[in-house]
Amino acid sequence: MVKNNYIELLKNVLTDFHRIEFVEYKPIHFPAPTFKQKLMMDFDKYLAKRNYRICNTIAFNKETRMVGKDWPSHAETMIGIKRLDNIQFCVEQILKDNIPGDLIETGVWRGGAVIFMKALLENAGVNNRKVWVADSFEGLPKPNADKYKADAGDLHYTEQALAISLEQVKGNFEKYGLLDDNVKFLKGWFSETLPKAPIESLALLRLDGDMYESTMDGLVNLYPKLTSGGYIIIDDWGAVEGCRLAVNDYRQQHGITEEIITIDWGGVYWRKK
Repeated sequence: MVKNNYIELLKNVLTDFHRIEFVEYKPIHFPAPTFKQKLMMDFDKYLAKRNYRICNTIAFNKETRMVGKDWPSHAETMIGIKRLDNIQFCVEQILKDNIPGDLIETGVWRGGAVIFMKALLENAGVNNRKVWVADSFEGLPKPNADKYKADAGDLHYTEQALAISLEQVKGNFEKYGLLDDNVKFLKGWFSETLPKAPIESLALLRLDGDMYESTMDGLVNLYPKLTSGGYIIIDDWGAVEGCRLAVNDYRQQHGITEEIITIDWGGVYWRKK
């Protein structure tokens, strides 16, 4: 993977990693604390009431941010540094091997991962590939448990922090100077937008839809457009059972045998033959 100061800085800024030590930038959600960490948090609250505060070991855990195990309040992405490294690896290999096709992410939150894709293309002087940004921009759908049993009881639709508007995502692209005619937005539920998306071919397919239904919609409608030698990344493999089941079902149904490679606790990828 090519070392580049601009790209390394961009990873830190997109994840808000460069400000992780400051108390005002605590994550939206923390991973479940250990007993020892819970005691330290309680002690921290005790000290705060007396106008004295120590650094909270849950909020400012750099390894947690590296692997995307928290939801940073002010970042453009929650996937962490290691999964951004993976995107960089895939894009650089695609360009090195001249694999044709566009790039897409389905489920973009604040747009950090697709902003990073676009930055990698710009930095390499590539202007003949589109970056597709697919999202409802309204959060996740309510589970259709009658059709997708694996989504029964899924509560992602209740998370208002996941409902980021199209205007905000476009604004984030503009903030980094990366919004142009090669950035294309697909607004709506995947079941409605992906079947008719005007995408001819893909070199990189990144699925971040959390649920079984959303993951399967991405696979059914986009994997056939993934060029041989292209990469598919599954963000929620280790985090959401429904996502993992959808991937396994699709691979079995279509005889896909490429090795699944682990990125970190949550993400995996493989290269299409």
